[in-house]
Amino acid sequence: MEQNKTQLCKAAFEKLPQEKRERILCVAREEFANNGFENTSIQQIAKKSGISVGSVYKYFDNKESLFTMIVQEGLTTLENFLLGLASSEEDILLKAEKIIRALLNFSRAEPELIKLYCSLTTGENSEFLNELSQRIEAVSASVYTRTISVAQETGDVRADANPAFFAYLLHSVFMMLQFSTACPYYKERFFIYTGKQADESDDMIVEQTLLFLKAAFNFK
Repeated sequence: MEQNKTQLCKAAFEKLPQEKRERILCVAREEFANNGFENTSIQQIAKKSGISVGSVYKYFDNKESLFTMIVQEGLTTLENFLLGLASSEEDILLKAEKIIRALLNFSRAEPELIKLYCSLTTGENSEFLNELSQRIEAVSASVYTRTISVAQETGDVRADANPAFFAYLLHSVFMMLQFSTACPYYKERFFIYTGKQADESDDMIVEQTLLFLKAAFNFK
C-alpha cells in the first residue's frame, strides 16, 4: 500500500507512549471489525479507548485515516512475505504451501483484520473503501500473476493457463480460506462442507488445497 504511517497519523500520535498507541489501535480495530466502517464512530472509539473525541482528531485527520492505518498496519507484514516469496527461486508448489500456512496463521492471529478485509470485499462500499480494497487487491494480483508467469517459463505450470485469470482464481481460494478462519458465516460454511474436525488440522487443509491446485495448475 502506497501511504506510509506518517501520512496517516499526526505527529502527536507518534509521540504517545507505545501502550496508549496500541490501545487506541486495538479498540479501533475491534470496533471496525464488529460494526463495519460506516457504523463505527469516532465517539465509540474515543470512549472505549479512554480518551476524548478531540484527542482522536489530534492524532488523525478523520475516520478514514484511522481505518486505513488499521488495515495497513496489519497487512504490511503479509505483503512483505508475499513479495519476498515471489522473488525467490523456490518451486511453485513449495511457495503455494508456504502461502497457505502463512495465511492460516495470519488469519488466526489477526481475526479482526480478516473481518475488515471481508467487509471491504463483500459489501457495497463508499468510494474511499473501494479505493482502499483495490490497493490491497493490487498487491496480491501482481504477486500471484508474476509467480504463475515465472512458473510457466520453467514448465512447472501448464502453458495454456492465462496467468492473470489463474491468479484471480488462486487468490479467490486463498481468500475463502482466510474468511473461513475468522468470519462467522464463512466458518459455518466451511464446517457444512468439511465437518468441524477439518478446522483442527492445518496439515489437512494444506494437503487438500494443494491437491486441488495441483489438478488445476498441473504442478509437476
